[in-house]
Order: sequence, then C-alpha cells, then structure tokens
Amino acid sequence: MKQLIFSGLLALMIFGCKEKAKETKEEMNADRAETQMEAATQDEWTVLFDGSSFDGWHGYLKEDMPEQWKLEDGAMVFHPPKDRAKGASYNLVTDKEFTDFVLSIDWKISEGGNSGIFWGVKEDPNLSEAYQTGPEIQVLDNERHPDAKVGTTHQAGALYDMVAPNHEMAKPAGEWNTCVLTVNHKTNEGRVELNGMTIVTFPVNDPEWSAMVAKSKFADWEHFGKYKTGKIGLQDHGDMVSYRNIKIKEL
Repeated sequence: MKQLIFSGLLALMIFGCKEKAKETKEEMNADRAETQMEAATQDEWTVLFDGSSFDGWHGYLKEDMPEQWKLEDGAMVFHPPKDRAKGASYNLVTDKEFTDFVLSIDWKISEGGNSGIFWGVKEDPNLSEAYQTGPEIQVLDNERHPDAKVGTTHQAGALYDMVAPNHEMAKPAGEWNTCVLTVNHKTNEGRVELNGMTIVTFPVNDPEWSAMVAKSKFADWEHFGKYKTGKIGLQDHGDMVSYRNIKIKEL
C-alpha cells in the first residue's frame, strides 16, 4: 500500500514538473514572439531625416537643397534670407510620395515664428508654392504670432484653417515639440497628436473632406487637398524654424 502511494506521489511530481516546464517554454515563446513583434513594428518606420544629411529631401520645384536650410545639432534649420528676391520661396519636400502613413516629427519654432508641415504635396511647375496643393499642420509661436489671434484653426497643431486643436499642447517658442500625423484613406482617418495628446481628428475622404475644405479659405483653390498621394513638405514662412527626428510608417 505504501509503495502504491509513493508511486502515485512520484508520478504526480513528474507530471507537475513536465507541466511547469511546458508552461515555462510557452511563456518564453510568448515573450520571444512579443519581442519579435515589437522589433517588426519598429522596423516599419523609415527614417526621413537622421540629422546628418538632407538625403531624401529637396527644395520645392528645385533639384537640390536651398542653402537657407542648414544642418545644426542633428536638426534641419531654416534661416530666412535677409534679402529675399521677389517671389522666392524655400519650401522643402521629400523625394518620395506617400499615401497612407504615420509621420513623426519634432519641431521648434523661433519667437514670433510661423511654419507648417504639409502632406499630399504635388510638385507642379504651374504652382509656385507647396501650400497650393498640400494641407498643413500649423507650426506656430502661439504667444507672439498674430495668426494665433485670428482663430483657433490657425494655432499650433491645427489642421490649418479647418480644424482647431481641442487642447493647447504646444510648448513655448524655442522648445521642441513632437508631432505625430496620421493620414489613412483606408479608414478615412486623419489625426494630429502633439506632445503625447491627440488634439485634432478629421476625415480624409470625400464627401466629408471636400465639405470641410468648402468652408475654409481654400474653397476656391483648384488643386488644394486633391491628391491622396503626394510628398511631405516643410514650409518657409519667412521665420526661423527647426525640424528633427523625422520618420514615417506607411500603412
């Protein structure tokens, strides 16, 4: 009888050890899979600017980089010219076009400064400015620039002249901000996250998109917001501005 009890206990102990080993192996496999998924997610990002060169960028309607943009401390910095030729502008655009994406970019505006982040830009020799096609996420010194007083749709983080931020999240001039822009035509979703908070949401497909444009200053602009596929752009608005850590994830 004692022998039977001992044998039974031994069998239970062996079974328990096997089950524990199985659970441990399953946990290790799960952890490994999670790590691989995280790595794969990170790998989906494409660096558009790494702080060391302007590779992948050029001046709008130009073949090269305007000399007004400089590499400084890992950032691309626009220095407005003191003597600007009439009609001259120095907007930047990516070499590549994008359709559905998540764009992450840090920006820092000078005191009283104004700039913007475009998407859906189509380079057309008949259109002298990137803003004639590309919708803009506003980059602004809210405290000092008069545009901020025009209305909340002109403040930092806004979908310019169309959708105002629901929270004031921009840091003061001279400090870095992180903006994450999502444009997804598959889900009809546009979203702006500024410094960790979603502050703007908007549709990107018709009829909602066109209805929104019709209520803005762009209502009669023939080419504005018409291109689902286009380039990312950075605006020369005549003020010093810096950008860094620019990466994109295509959806």
